[in-house]
Amino acid sequence: MFTPVFGALQANDLEQAESLLKGILVSSPGNPDALHLLGVVYGMQGRPNEALDYFQQCLAVAPQNAMLRFNLAKALSTLQRDKEALEHHEQATILDPANAEIWVNYGRSLDNLRQREEALVCYEKSAELNPNLMEAWFNKGKILGELKRYQEALYSYVRAYQLRPDEPFLLGIILHYKMLICDWSDLDGLYHRVQQDLRQGQKVVEPFGFQGISDSESDLLLAAKIFAQERYPASQNTHHSPNNVGGKKIRVAYLCGEFRDQATSVLMTGVYESHDPEKFEIFALDNGWNDKGVLRARMEKAFKEIIDISTMPDLAVAHLIKELNIDILVNLNGYFGEARSNVFAQHAAPIQVNFLGFPGTLGASYIDYLIADEIVIPPASREHYIEKIAYMPHSYQANDSSRIIADRQFSRSELGLPEQGFVFCCFNNNYKITPQTFDSWMRVLKAVEGSVLWLIEDNIFAANNLKAEAQKRGVSPDRIIFASRLQLPEHLARHRNADLFLDTLPYNAHTTASDALWAGLPALTCMGNTFPGRVASSLLKAIDLPELITHSMGDYECLAIELANNPEKLQAIKYKLLAHRQSKSLFNTQLFTRNLEVLYQKMAKRYRENLEPEHLSVGSTLDA
Repeated sequence: MFTPVFGALQANDLEQAESLLKGILVSSPGNPDALHLLGVVYGMQGRPNEALDYFQQCLAVAPQNAMLRFNLAKALSTLQRDKEALEHHEQATILDPANAEIWVNYGRSLDNLRQREEALVCYEKSAELNPNLMEAWFNKGKILGELKRYQEALYSYVRAYQLRPDEPFLLGIILHYKMLICDWSDLDGLYHRVQQDLRQGQKVVEPFGFQGISDSESDLLLAAKIFAQERYPASQNTHHSPNNVGGKKIRVAYLCGEFRDQATSVLMTGVYESHDPEKFEIFALDNGWNDKGVLRARMEKAFKEIIDISTMPDLAVAHLIKELNIDILVNLNGYFGEARSNVFAQHAAPIQVNFLGFPGTLGASYIDYLIADEIVIPPASREHYIEKIAYMPHSYQANDSSRIIADRQFSRSELGLPEQGFVFCCFNNNYKITPQTFDSWMRVLKAVEGSVLWLIEDNIFAANNLKAEAQKRGVSPDRIIFASRLQLPEHLARHRNADLFLDTLPYNAHTTASDALWAGLPALTCMGNTFPGRVASSLLKAIDLPELITHSMGDYECLAIELANNPEKLQAIKYKLLAHRQSKSLFNTQLFTRNLEVLYQKMAKRYRENLEPEHLSVGSTLDA
């Protein structure tokens, strides 16, 4: 009865298989094998709702079929109904506990529900049952990374790569995880291999991790375009209503997974509070969670509504955006954090904007604008960005002028710092530290007797590796001192114990640079070749401290040494910084918000007049 069906499936003729199975069901209604197989065929055709219907019909007559439970759970998960899928995953593992693929899919649903420890148990069980199952190792690496167990994550990803070296984006993930723990063994070779594969159009690297090491805008554009097309292709349907833009009030929705105590909200909370309620209605679409912190309480007052979308399917979120009559949908994640890129791929709003969370192009045609400034994206660089650039007149980076610095006075000793000597610091994430930047730092330490380098401790593996790298360069590991993470007010307060912030390249300090400047600590940078490599220069220009911007690593090193050996010059810069903190544009949240609103109004006006997106500035529309 089923032989022709299997023949059609072997030939990948899914339409023929569908027709044959429907014929079987006409002559044998309720046949469980036909119902099950028809569900599988619909699943293979990308029709999960129809697949689910046939699986459920089959379940009524064959509830003890492990693969049926497996496929039913998989269809529910495809429809982003993971809570419902859990029961069937659990039943499948009971019915066939030795099936490694069942455990992998169980883990995926738990992972989607952010039950990461439970997901890890499933992935570990899967890898134990079948050590050659790539998906078990890949997903295990993902969870271990999210749990900040980076060394174990790297091992899992390498194991996955050994099993399937052509898995999309896996080699780039391995590169990023080596950077997360500052494991620089053959880093250059791995980077050049990733770069070569990328330039051949291969799906080799995710855009976010690649920003930490690439100094090529054209490479970053290519990485983003390939990634967007593979993971978040544009929907053929448009889910927004095109006629509401430019009403009495512009309705702006900020979609983000970090409406909590996290860098994006540290920068943006003051902006939310400063929006003009007479001209704008602002909504938060929260793909994260409520940490019940101080920032969250402020945001709850600032927004018209904070809507939890974390468990809503993408299509449901797109319909919600339509129901809310959102004019401008702002993507604050990009390819970072708890993102929902598929919502944007649905063309969920008439105007879609990439802003702040991901410093670069998303490589997707459905994102209309990227908010930037003329330092991070000079006019000559626009060709490397899919979006039209909406230029802020000062720095593109938002800042909250009400950030509190704790009154606590830390002593050097309680921070592990020497009582005497110059303290260079960099509180950037460790993955931004490249061997080339570290070489510069070590030359600076050698030139400044008694100086130390104060870094944030992301993870113990990075700390140990960096100390070992210092030793290799002839610098005592004791001169590398690590700071544990603190709550923001205390973290800002401890900046008083540093003398000079040293930036990284090719990915600068972003929020951490603003932290330093807000705390009164001068930040020294070198202008890079990409958006993420120009951010600190943008911030320094906005606070009118161009003397801290260098244009080569040689000049960067020389200025660091000069400032360490010339306390009068450094002190003059600190006095200037303190004066400019209140008087210049960088920390003027109200001014920033007004300028941002002008850009939003110009976007809405162009859309209302049926004009295509174009490069914008607060003062004018720019020529392409």
